[in-house]
Amino acid sequence: MTDQTPINVGIAGLGRTGWNNHANAFAHLPDLFQVVAVCDPDPKRQAEAVKRFDCMAYGEYGALVADKAVELMVVATPSHLHAVQAISAMQAGQHVIVEKPMASDLAGADEMIAAAEESEQILTVHQNLRYSADFVKVQEVIASGVLGRLIEIRIHNGNFGRRWDWQTLQRYGGGELNNSGAHSIDMGMLLIDDPEPTVFCHMENTPLYAGDADSHVKVILKPKSGPLVEINITTACAYPQPTWLVLGTQGSMVCGREEANWKYFDPDEAPPLVLDENPTPDRSYNREQLPWKEERAAIVNDGAENIRTLYRSLYASIRKGAELAICPESVRAQIAVIERCRELSPV
Repeated sequence: MTDQTPINVGIAGLGRTGWNNHANAFAHLPDLFQVVAVCDPDPKRQAEAVKRFDCMAYGEYGALVADKAVELMVVATPSHLHAVQAISAMQAGQHVIVEKPMASDLAGADEMIAAAEESEQILTVHQNLRYSADFVKVQEVIASGVLGRLIEIRIHNGNFGRRWDWQTLQRYGGGELNNSGAHSIDMGMLLIDDPEPTVFCHMENTPLYAGDADSHVKVILKPKSGPLVEINITTACAYPQPTWLVLGTQGSMVCGREEANWKYFDPDEAPPLVLDENPTPDRSYNREQLPWKEERAAIVNDGAENIRTLYRSLYASIRKGAELAICPESVRAQIAVIERCRELSPV
């Protein structure tokens, strides 16, 4: 086997993510990945995969794990199964990419990391929004330093809508904290330099969910130093909001899915800030004209390409020994926050 040989893939779960994200990515990367086997309890979905990939199809996960042709297992099953199925695959000698959330709790995440170390298999998590254009642009502007010392970062993920599928049920690991929080909290944690920030959380189950899981979540991360991160995840927001708001001592940034705008000034170009305790002229408020600079960038989000980028990177890690882009330890920090949220605000 050479570093040019496609990786043989098994896909566990052919639902929305397993089919629309993972299977579609592999179909567009035939030189790098070959789907050799799938697993799903639905015979119709099995038949679809056989027709598309000319692969083996199983109704039980155990049969897929036992398939010796599988080198990389994609665990895209319901959330509560992620840890046990990922561990089973690694113990069978397969590399694993698991859907978010990585695990239902911190103990599960730790068991997965331990299994990866013991089996010497690669374990990674499908945190594809790390590659989204809006997040990349926010990171770029923050890194430039033009906004000064960061005070607060707000992340909004929400709309207004009702839902009634399995992901509205706690027993399957459903809820917005797991579904959307696994992305938003992951990005928030990457923007602060503290693996164990102080956490505030408020969650509710509203009538917009048919099941008993959380449908409205607010999370605040307070690191030992650096900006406060406020994360809002909701199904009860009928008006569009920007995905990102970044507040700094020299300016601010607002960023959505289609456009980013940031406005800032250079303190060296502004008049000195001198305290004056005398009454203001005409009883007015302080006023000045700062030397503002404004920039704008179009945001082109291509979700399908984000996933392919993730998989190209994973191929390089498996075949060429490149550093793993999304290491499980970095995702563990996110799972620790999610677990703390449940402790603070049980639904």
